[in-house]
Amino acid sequence: MNSADSFSASYDEARAKFLAAAKDARGALERVVHPERGPSGQELSTDVAWFGAREAERVLVMISGTHGVEGYCGSGAQVDWLRRGELARVPAGVGVLMIHAMNPYGFAWNRRVTHENVDLNRNWIDFEKPLPRNAGYGELHELMCPEEWTAASQQRTLGALMQWVQTHGMVAMQAAVSGGQYTHSKGLFYGGTGPTWSRRTQTQIFGSYLGGAKRVGIIDYHTGLGPWGYGEQIIPVARESEQFVRAARWYGGAVTSPASGNSTSADVSGDGLSAAAGLLPQAEVTGVAMEFGTLETMVVLQALRADNWLHAYGDVRSAEAAAIKKQIRDAFYGDADDWKGMVAGQSLLATRQALAGLSL
Repeated sequence: MNSADSFSASYDEARAKFLAAAKDARGALERVVHPERGPSGQELSTDVAWFGAREAERVLVMISGTHGVEGYCGSGAQVDWLRRGELARVPAGVGVLMIHAMNPYGFAWNRRVTHENVDLNRNWIDFEKPLPRNAGYGELHELMCPEEWTAASQQRTLGALMQWVQTHGMVAMQAAVSGGQYTHSKGLFYGGTGPTWSRRTQTQIFGSYLGGAKRVGIIDYHTGLGPWGYGEQIIPVARESEQFVRAARWYGGAVTSPASGNSTSADVSGDGLSAAAGLLPQAEVTGVAMEFGTLETMVVLQALRADNWLHAYGDVRSAEAAAIKKQIRDAFYGDADDWKGMVAGQSLLATRQALAGLSL
C-alpha cells in the first residue's frame, strides 16, 4: 500500500478517511460536535474510535490534531495504521483508543490554536493558582504580533526580532515565545484563562474510556520542529523521572526531554501529556509527543505570525488570507510523498514499541 494515500488535503477529507478506516476495522465510534463551524459552514467534531474490550486494563492512545493544523500529520498516521491492519498485532487484553482532531476548529481553519485563540498545549494548568509568568514574551509581543501586516511592518519587526536573537540567542527566543504566556489574548502561544472546549472534551474522553485502565501509553502527533520528516520522540518530564526511564525502555535512547534541554521543543507550561497522569491517577501513564520536522524555525514562526495577525486584525475572507493559509499549512504539513512516508514509517515503529511496552 502507498502510505501517502492515507493523508488528506483538508479536515473534511481527513475525517472521512478516518471514519471509513475505523468502521472497516470495526471500531466503536463516538462523535463530539464542536460549537463552532468550519470555513465553509460545515459541522466540526472530535471523533473517537475504540478497538478491543472496553474493560481493557492496558490501552494505547493515539491523538491527532492537538494543534489543529498539525492534524494532517496525525490523522494520516492514524489512518495508515488502521489500513495496514495493525490491529491484528495488538496483544490480547490491550485496547486501542484513537482520538481524531482533538482541536477540530484549528484543523479545519488551518490554525494551530483553538477557536479561543488558545494553544491547547499551554492550557493544561490549574487556573485556580497564580498563572505562570513569562516576562520574555511580554518584551517581544508587539514585535511578534504587530497590528499592521504590510511588507514594511514585516521587515521592521522581523529585523528587530533577529537583532534580539543576536543579543540573547535562539534558545532564549524560543523559550520566551513558545514557552507559553497568559497575558496577551491576541498573542502567540496563549494559554487562556480557563479550560478550553478541547481540554474539557479530552478530559471527558479520558474519563469515559480510560477510567478502568491500569497502564496507558499515549502517542500525541505534532509537527513544526526539527529536520524534514524526522520524528523526535519528546517525553515532557525530567530525565530522572520514572516515566522518562520507562519511555526510554520502550522507544530507545534517542528520546528527548525539554526539561533537560536536549529537545527541539522549549520547556512549556500546560501541555496535555504532562497533565495526563493527573487525569488518570489510577494508571501508569507513558506519554510521548511525536514531533515531525517541516521547515526552518524562522519560516514556521513567520507563518504563525501571519496567521495570528489574520485572525486578530485581518479578514479571513480577504484575498491575502488564502496566501497566509497556504503559508501556515506548509509550515506544519509536509505535503510530499517522502515526508508522508517518513511519518507513517516512524509512527508504525512507535506504535509497535508502545504495544510491546504495554505488554512488559
